[in-house]
Amino acid sequence: MEQQPPISDYGFLSDSRSGALVGKDGSVDWWCPARFDGASVFGRLLDPSGGHFRLAPVGVGGPRFRVERSYRPDSLVLRTVHHTPDGSVAVTDALAAEMGARAHELGKNSPAVLVRVVEGLSGRVRMALDFAPRPEYGLLTPYLHKQPDGGVLAGAGPVVLVLRANGLDLRPDADRVTHEFEVSSGQVIGIDVAFGEAYGTPPARLDPLVALDETTRAWQAFRQMHRYTGRYPELVRHSTTVLTGLTYARSGAVAAALTSSLPEQIGGDRNYDYRYSWLRDFSLTMRALWVAACPDETSRLFAWVSRSIGRFGDEPVPVLFGLEGERDLSEHHCTHLRGYRDSGPVRAGNDAWRQRQLDVPGEVMSAVWRLRDHLGTEFEGELREMVLGLTEQVAATWHLPDRGIWETREEERHYVSSKVSCWLAMDRAVGLADRLGERGDPQRWGRVRDEIRETVLREGWNDRIGAFTGAFGSAELDASVLALPVARFLPATDPRMRSTIAMVERDLGTESGLLRRWTTDPAGFLLCSFWLVECLVMAGERERAAALFERVAGYGNDVGLFSEQIDLVTGAQLGNTPQALSHIGLINAAWRLTEPDSF
Repeated sequence: MEQQPPISDYGFLSDSRSGALVGKDGSVDWWCPARFDGASVFGRLLDPSGGHFRLAPVGVGGPRFRVERSYRPDSLVLRTVHHTPDGSVAVTDALAAEMGARAHELGKNSPAVLVRVVEGLSGRVRMALDFAPRPEYGLLTPYLHKQPDGGVLAGAGPVVLVLRANGLDLRPDADRVTHEFEVSSGQVIGIDVAFGEAYGTPPARLDPLVALDETTRAWQAFRQMHRYTGRYPELVRHSTTVLTGLTYARSGAVAAALTSSLPEQIGGDRNYDYRYSWLRDFSLTMRALWVAACPDETSRLFAWVSRSIGRFGDEPVPVLFGLEGERDLSEHHCTHLRGYRDSGPVRAGNDAWRQRQLDVPGEVMSAVWRLRDHLGTEFEGELREMVLGLTEQVAATWHLPDRGIWETREEERHYVSSKVSCWLAMDRAVGLADRLGERGDPQRWGRVRDEIRETVLREGWNDRIGAFTGAFGSAELDASVLALPVARFLPATDPRMRSTIAMVERDLGTESGLLRRWTTDPAGFLLCSFWLVECLVMAGERERAAALFERVAGYGNDVGLFSEQIDLVTGAQLGNTPQALSHIGLINAAWRLTEPDSF
């Protein structure tokens, strides 16, 4: 039975409106063209019959075939070179930028066109094209119609796709287009798939070769605006490009990942939809964009947060939003999809939006603090109301249990990392009080902050184990406590933190250098591993931190992409991909190695 390629086989394309995954076998197996969190038209990633667009040499994957891939510099334009017994051919893939778009215009008016350009490099290579769209997560099989210009229109439900190929006579079958053709050295063939709405905007028409070059220029112009001067510049620049690729340009929101339901463990059921924007990730993203010298992105992201939260009521601060600020992200199972390598269920939506997660206000307040000098000496309007609302909600609710940073779907507990984030929120509120007008109350807020700190030091520390544990009264270690020195709750050189770091490294670390979140976690979690790098730097162990950083960074795939987790036995990537937090963790750890006292 057919199964999907390894997660690390996929390259990432983006137009900062949506994203696509293309495998080493030349198959585009994931594309949600309307926007990142929209319905897929190619979904083979989650079911072999979920739709795909394969373009590769006949026999690709055989023993005498070899594949090399790379991005054009400072872009998400992916070039795949196939070496075959008969010659070599390159396929260059991109999601097209709007013609003439440069810098921060990238993605705001993307035409929703997938471009694929075939170039013969040597010999004569026989190519195979297999276009099988399945809109609405595979629920729809479109009608296919030959067009007067030689293209093929695929229409079903609300979706229209048009496939065009320069110089190829495409003829549709009942439910797909298949075609074989030969490419000689020096020959170039442009192919594109344009998305449109059945009752709205029609598919765009463009020249694939021109669009490819324009898209490359748009990405490179964007990156040239930002200069990073720290250690590991190539890794940081590429991770920043990936973050830009996960940014929904129209609002500035950053999707946590491109995909839904890629499993934390093959055959497991911890498969969630990560195509939304989490407020928890907000502060970490702000740090990363600040490191990468991207102030315009941080301003856009902050404006999105303020608008998305809206006015405060009695309900908890929302955990996550749709990319245009949608609140209700109710989850449902796509029961017709088998899941990646039969790892079900496949989910659309994420019920974590209903949870209480007390760390969220602290992450937002930390971001406000970081941007304070760009926000004026006196906060006004929506910004002031948001800061005051977050502060008062933390003051009123910090003593309650919550679901924690790992979004457990079990009972609520008093998680140490959540309480520390509450402390962070109140500490930042005290520092911002003089910008909040007469409603600022630094004395009362300071008392709440100090009470939280005393409670964490008393209830979070386990004297028998000699470490801060995951939750009050627990004997279980949790890698989330590595956030304590990062938040400056306690210095990494404090004896309690030194002991905690050592215990976490001993009991949650692995021979691979990766860190698990807890003792029964089946995989290494990349963000936690980068947190450990930061803690080691702050504890004065910079050489060991650098060695660990390089080891963890080595788990990226051949084009520098990171998923969420790594299988501890095989080293295979697991979880949704590309994962924003993994790339954020890399950027922040690299800067910590550059400037230990930063942030």
